[in-house]
Amino acid sequence: MSTKWSLTIDCAHPGKLAEFWALALGYVEPPPPAGFTSWEAQFIDWGLPEEEWDDGAYLSDPDGVGPSLSFLKVPESKVVKNRLHLDLRVGGGREIPWETRWPRVTAEVERLTAAGATVVREHELNGRPDHVEMADPEGHEFCVV
Repeated sequence: MSTKWSLTIDCAHPGKLAEFWALALGYVEPPPPAGFTSWEAQFIDWGLPEEEWDDGAYLSDPDGVGPSLSFLKVPESKVVKNRLHLDLRVGGGREIPWETRWPRVTAEVERLTAAGATVVREHELNGRPDHVEMADPEGHEFCVV
């Protein structure tokens, strides 16, 4: 039996970062818990002050297969390279011919750059481009492969 898990990302602006990752991954905001018509209704029920409603954001895989993501507001900014990062495997894997795989990678890099990501570095393998290291709008590194 495997363990269900989720990934939590510390950030300055949870809602904005969740919007970027929803676009990048095709994830969605999960529906409010049973018995509530909205997340705000649940926050009110919990007694959560309105000024704290944007202290977190949550995403889920619409197919229910992938892990959920949480974005939590923290006071400190990111200062060093991640020790854990996501690989967005849009190219199909190295078993796919480079001529097919690389245009998929570059198209995704262009799409994510337009959404606020930045290119950190392009990595090569055997003398030609292989994957692209990027950073999300708050500087968290990830790769497009």
